[in-house]
Amino acid sequence: MIVTRTMLGLGCLSVWLFSCQTESTQQSKLDVTSLPKASAEQMEGLVEKFIEAKEGETIQIPEGYFELNTQLILDKVNNVTIQGAGMYKTVLSFKNITTGGEGMKVAGNQIVLQDFTVMDAPGDCIKTQHCEGLTFRRINTTWTNQDLSKSGTYGIYPVQCKNVLVEKCEVSHSRDAGIYVGQSENIIVRDNVVFENVAGIEIENSDNAEVYNNLTENNTGGILIFNLPGLPKPFGSRTKVYKNTIKNNNHENFAVASAGQNGNAITMVPPGSGIIVLAGNEVDIFDNKLIDHKTIGIAIASYHITDLPIPKHPGWSPFTTNVYVHNNSFERSISVPDLTKDMGKLVAAKCFKSQDVVYDGIIDDSKGKSIAQNPMNICVQEKQEDLRFTRFEIPASGKLSEIKAHNDVNKFNSCTVNVRTAPPAL
Repeated sequence: MIVTRTMLGLGCLSVWLFSCQTESTQQSKLDVTSLPKASAEQMEGLVEKFIEAKEGETIQIPEGYFELNTQLILDKVNNVTIQGAGMYKTVLSFKNITTGGEGMKVAGNQIVLQDFTVMDAPGDCIKTQHCEGLTFRRINTTWTNQDLSKSGTYGIYPVQCKNVLVEKCEVSHSRDAGIYVGQSENIIVRDNVVFENVAGIEIENSDNAEVYNNLTENNTGGILIFNLPGLPKPFGSRTKVYKNTIKNNNHENFAVASAGQNGNAITMVPPGSGIIVLAGNEVDIFDNKLIDHKTIGIAIASYHITDLPIPKHPGWSPFTTNVYVHNNSFERSISVPDLTKDMGKLVAAKCFKSQDVVYDGIIDDSKGKSIAQNPMNICVQEKQEDLRFTRFEIPASGKLSEIKAHNDVNKFNSCTVNVRTAPPAL
């Protein structure tokens, strides 16, 4: 079933359905005014430490505010630790650099980054690529623009890496994903505080990921599990999302659309989204607290719902399969869904109030012709008595008046998915 925005025809909803944006209770302890400002000699010395780093070395960065005018690059050096004096005591600002996208760029194996802040990079704060054995610990990334759409793309950004640990970090104000792990394998993201990003935490085209014990608050979407087309690693499977507090992710979506076919997916995330699975496979979501989301607690969706082109890339599928949602808790105090994005409009038009679990109902006809057979193996076993579950039925015509919303959770509660992940070897 192919679904397009034109088919959905959601633009006719009345603008009088208005809901206010709530404020985050999260505030960073970062205060750069209390830090000694690094001298030109200290900053030049820090750049040299990165350029001249040797295998097995620890790069010590002392307490202070470093207002750098160039990137810090560690290129293919193994067994290196980059050590600050504390997450709020060592601050690296890149607001003055005029070339390069990242503030810090790292490639190498067995890399540890800990106890410092990176802020105001023009692109990504910290990008790590082709690393095997990678730890982010007590790292803070943020931007200070009044206009959040002028922030950089990713805060913590490991891509094409293996054996990744991100723990006890603070990430805010990214115009895409605060913590983004892409095209990687064997991942743990735990004990982080992530707020006021478009996406709090995103696992994309990655295998064997566990996301647990995090607080994601006042992002547009709390946690995203995506598979997007056209990437070097075509598809990802086996993600567990559990024991997270996913709260009040109702922030406006300030992502900036790009010309690339994947660039618009993040712009379509509706404010008020707790967890979104898009074109995912083998995803286990359990024991999470989902609190005060005005649109959707958990969304299970096919890539078709984005209205982006559906390319035929080897190894990639636009469908979501093998998802297990169970033993989560849902609290709600905001009842009117978002109206700035199409999915929010659909929920508002057909459900009239926020939903705990939404399934777009789009199935791969090669796996089955009837949703009653549950061919995509979507499994929902929630104990909450007043669970708000909706499964959409979108006809070929796509007319809004003909779209049906079903509350038939019983069709999906007799199956389970056994997701097995591999822990990082660090």
